[in-house]
Amino acid sequence: MSEEPTEESVVQDGVGEADGLDRLWTPHRMAYIRGENKPADATSGECPFCRIPSLPDEEGLVVHRGRTAYAVLNLYPYSPGHLMVCPYRHIADYTETTAEEMVEIGELTKRAMSVVRAVSGAGGFNIGMNQGHVAGAGIAAHLHQHVVPRWPGDQNFMPIIGRTKTLPELLSDTRGLLARAWAGEAPS
Repeated sequence: MSEEPTEESVVQDGVGEADGLDRLWTPHRMAYIRGENKPADATSGECPFCRIPSLPDEEGLVVHRGRTAYAVLNLYPYSPGHLMVCPYRHIADYTETTAEEMVEIGELTKRAMSVVRAVSGAGGFNIGMNQGHVAGAGIAAHLHQHVVPRWPGDQNFMPIIGRTKTLPELLSDTRGLLARAWAGEAPS
């Protein structure tokens, strides 16, 4: 005799035997998986990193604007507070930066680490640029440096076995916290 469904249970006929696993639904990730925000080509007109500076900061998830580069939250973060530092100029390779761009990318990366650490208590960071598609660059046509905060034990079974990343905060909330801290405001 089968049990009657309770208010808490979800029954879906025809899917086989229950496996005892919980499900963490992340439908927003389908846009990334399908490549919906990928540029159609490598031109600056198709480039999201060229388009973002024309948007209001909140809409574009911009945390800080510098002279030659800016800091923006990653739309598909590896962890909460995952920022990218991008030059305004549409260049693909680090060797194409001017001296001023190179220095400001470094300064913004350093500041991003300080701000994220102050806001979230990050215990470490992965910093890096994937140069070219073969090196893993999702958008190879526009240089961007990743600043990925890390905490002890943050890479648990979810990404390894479940192929899922858990993010406890909305991007708009993270952007607000980091932008205020970057500007020197006290956390609210």
